[in-house]
Amino acid sequence: MSYELTRRGFLAGAAAAGVTVLGQPWANVAYAADGKIVVRTDEDLQNLDPANRAGPIDVNVILAVGQGLVKFKPGTTEWENDAAAEIKQVSDTLIEFRLKEGLKFTGGYGDLTAEDVKFSFERFKPAADGTKVTYADDWAALDSVEVTGPLTGKIHLKAPSPAVWLIALADGSGVIISKKAFEALGDKFKTTAIGSGPYILKEWVPRDHFTLVANPDYIGEKPAFSEIVGKPITDDKTAQLALQAGEIDFSRIDPAVAKDVEATKGLKVEKLSAIDYVWIGPNIEKKPFDDVRVRQAIRKAIDVPAIIAAAYNGAVDQAFALEAPGLLGHWKDAPRYERDVDGAKALLEEAGLGGGFTTKLTVLNKAVAQATAAVVQANLAEIGIEVEIEALDPGAYWAYGENDASKNLELVLVEYRGKFDPGFQTQWFTSDQIGTWNWQRWSNKDFDALHKQGLVEPDPKKREQIYVDAQKLMDESAAFWWITHNAYTFAFKDWLVPGILPNGNQWQYASFKKA
Repeated sequence: MSYELTRRGFLAGAAAAGVTVLGQPWANVAYAADGKIVVRTDEDLQNLDPANRAGPIDVNVILAVGQGLVKFKPGTTEWENDAAAEIKQVSDTLIEFRLKEGLKFTGGYGDLTAEDVKFSFERFKPAADGTKVTYADDWAALDSVEVTGPLTGKIHLKAPSPAVWLIALADGSGVIISKKAFEALGDKFKTTAIGSGPYILKEWVPRDHFTLVANPDYIGEKPAFSEIVGKPITDDKTAQLALQAGEIDFSRIDPAVAKDVEATKGLKVEKLSAIDYVWIGPNIEKKPFDDVRVRQAIRKAIDVPAIIAAAYNGAVDQAFALEAPGLLGHWKDAPRYERDVDGAKALLEEAGLGGGFTTKLTVLNKAVAQATAAVVQANLAEIGIEVEIEALDPGAYWAYGENDASKNLELVLVEYRGKFDPGFQTQWFTSDQIGTWNWQRWSNKDFDALHKQGLVEPDPKKREQIYVDAQKLMDESAAFWWITHNAYTFAFKDWLVPGILPNGNQWQYASFKKA
């Protein structure tokens, strides 16, 4: 159902009156008693293929259903063995592993073997025709996986890869899939999660819910909850009301309502800084955005502090570059551009556009995004640029990442989720991502080279400088108008201990516990 539409008619007093906000009696008491919980997701699932997943909502389910050789320890960036009984880095370019015995895929697809590991990881290598899976760069250093026995193998790297443990092995790109299932299911594989992990995806009803149930054949610590229902609710206010009405047990909430939610009996609130990257950028292949002076003019005109005040209620810090504070490669001396309307007008005049022009800003159909767009619209009107706002539902919005659709964008507000290695962030802005996730269609050979260099450089100080230099090139392009790295505020029942990784957007469903 559309949760944007169901907001109408009950915005006042829904929780106090006992109104069923989501249209079904998802009673928290029953879920707590029966070992079941309901969690709110910002969007629906999109693609459950680990190599082509759309983002953290997908990967959270993928990691609940599947296993990697290793996994993140609950709530940390440290890793521990998962499907591997033993794994060790023998040299800079060789990792050896031995799988646990008795691991079985769901769906009757048999034992998990070293052949499945080989198939899963080598899928990330470019095909003979040059095509690549979405997350190919996570395994950019992979040469091959050598199977040395039914449960043993060697991962050969082309070069040292300091990021391989955090970005590939312990995360979504390290999930081991069933070769048999992949070949049997064909295109249905992206909507059918087959794994050996703690949960089974019992059902997925698009735009309504998905249901995870405990896997009785899982070899490992059993999850605390026998069933987890995920409800996609795009609107924060609707999610807040559902939470206060007792219909969901865990949700990200608008920071501005944290005090109100925390005052609700039985609810707790937790805040977490994020490492995401939110920005507005132009399609630089389209006129007039192919002129750097126009891009510089818009950067001068946009009032980012006003965006943070209006759209985020002042609850997040301003971003000045790609990599967030705390990450290796954070550019602490990145330029702080002050708003300069006269300077912006002068640049447009110099570019022959003193009379202004009309353009379209595409955003997600969410309150924060639309509030951001409204500020930008007003800002640019001051320098003669008329902005039409196009607010799209998630399906239509993210479709710009397929079939080279981004060529039709003009201006776009983008929010990507961050991970713990800087190379994960830079990969989306390389030339070979044009047509998929490089929506600015920005191509810089030096940036591409720095990205590749950063993936293999083992010296942390040298890696840090590589990523700072890469961000300097992004800044020179004036194609990225940074807003924030985000912050997450979560609300949940006081009997629940959620499993959340430090980036805030990855939830370890198998680590959700009872308080």
